Amino acid sequence: MIERIWSGKSWFYILLLPFSWLYGAITLLRRSAYQKGWLESWKAPVPVVIVGNLTAGGNGKTPVVIWLVEQLIQQGFKPGVVSRGYGGKSDHYPLLLTSNTTPAMAGDEPVLIHHRTTAPVAVAPNRRDAVKALLAQYELDVIITDDGLQHYALQRDYEIVVIDGQRRFGNGWWLPAGPMRERAERLNSVDAIIVNGGVSQGNEIGMALEGDIVVNLKTGEKKSVQQIKKAVAIAGIGHPPRFFNSLHEKGIELITTKAFSDHSDYSAQELQDLTPDLEPLIMTEKDAVKCQHFAQDNWWYLPVSAKLNSQSVLKQVSNLIYGSKKTCI
Repeated sequence: MIERIWSGKSWFYILLLPFSWLYGAITLLRRSAYQKGWLESWKAPVPVVIVGNLTAGGNGKTPVVIWLVEQLIQQGFKPGVVSRGYGGKSDHYPLLLTSNTTPAMAGDEPVLIHHRTTAPVAVAPNRRDAVKALLAQYELDVIITDDGLQHYALQRDYEIVVIDGQRRFGNGWWLPAGPMRERAERLNSVDAIIVNGGVSQGNEIGMALEGDIVVNLKTGEKKSVQQIKKAVAIAGIGHPPRFFNSLHEKGIELITTKAFSDHSDYSAQELQDLTPDLEPLIMTEKDAVKCQHFAQDNWWYLPVSAKLNSQSVLKQVSNLIYGSKKTCI
């Protein structure tokens, strides 16, 4: 129902407009308060790069974070990552991730980023605390934040907005009548706009998620996704149909699909029940980090990587880091 409302296919959004106006007014006042210095914001001693979005739901931010971290490491930089840690509950914050940190403690996306990049990652509701914890433990050149465009308590040096190229901004209204955290005009003040799928427009940078190798959760075996002819697919991400469509486009006949809510927790039994005849079960890598400890032999995940049609973001962030280093000398 919410997808129909946000996409503009239902007029029910009109009933929610008063709440959206209130949300929008609070959002604008809050941002203005930080801009005018009425609310305190903190400036980190190293450059801070925000990877965020204007809408609720998954747009592809985490693959962009992973891409940027991997590219910076290849160039010899030392990036760290901070996140709110949505979906995780830790006994203490800030939490520095280790190889033993679970999604239940830190959230699925921070654990995924740490596993994929091996970069230092910290989570905390207040991202300033996470940044300070990282800098106290590691010598870093730059901080990348997974989400946090609206977290104005942390000053930023470079802002990247990721847009879902298929859904874009839906009906354009603030939450809850629409999907917007901030209105589209906010794009005029960011440094880069990346569009995940669909058709990029104007100064937008096109991005695709690519991956053709599936990995067995239990054994670590890898093989071409085309070797799996039929499968059951699950996804607990912001927009599950994108994942299901990608499998279909790779030639897999989907016996059935099961969409879970974003950041959903799983039980072994509910997933085993989906494959009574031990058919292959394919999930996203984000789902896999939560299912690893009770994985079955027929469970596979599909890692994907962001591919951008421009290197301008990497060049600009690299120049930002170089400039910061010269300033400190």
